[in-house]
Amino acid sequence: MITAIQSELPARGVIESACLAYCRRKFFDLHAAGAHPLAEEALRRIGELYALQAQVRDADVASRSVLRHNEAKPRLSALHDRFIAQRLKTAEGSGLARAIDYSLKRWRALIRYADSGDLPIENNVVENAIRPIALGRRNWLFCGSERAGPRAAAIQSLLATAKPNGLEPYAWLKDTLEKPLVRPYSRLDELLPLAPVRP
Repeated sequence: MITAIQSELPARGVIESACLAYCRRKFFDLHAAGAHPLAEEALRRIGELYALQAQVRDADVASRSVLRHNEAKPRLSALHDRFIAQRLKTAEGSGLARAIDYSLKRWRALIRYADSGDLPIENNVVENAIRPIALGRRNWLFCGSERAGPRAAAIQSLLATAKPNGLEPYAWLKDTLEKPLVRPYSRLDELLPLAPVRP
């Protein structure tokens, strides 16, 4: 069911926006190990992108969009070129190769924020919302049966999704559970705790 819904999301206007903090973390770990000068360079370049973001944190969407187009996009393009050039000279399976590959594999989603003024540069807000789930997963490892674990994870994910969409999680869950059980497969996404799609 989840895979089917994910494949329909682009048609509904939902797009993937990757997290620059994750990209940065790969190079931070590499730099901490003292493995390669490119890690330091990547951290510096990503730091410049965050500095640009800080300049317009409280600005309106239009101002952020202009700054990202004029300042962030050229920096991202240069960073991409640097990654490609370095990857050609990097041994397969090395820590540097893994860090570069992580970024390049997600590049389109990683730079998507720079095409707009309203997408975030990272997903730390969402990560903080699901942190209680991640911290508790060891406690929930044995949830009564083998199938109970994935079910508990799905429910926790849905409840964590409700909050940033302006829904009170338990009110949403109660309302959803009280709806008729018979529903066409094509309308299952109506049960998700998402903010209403604006026309």
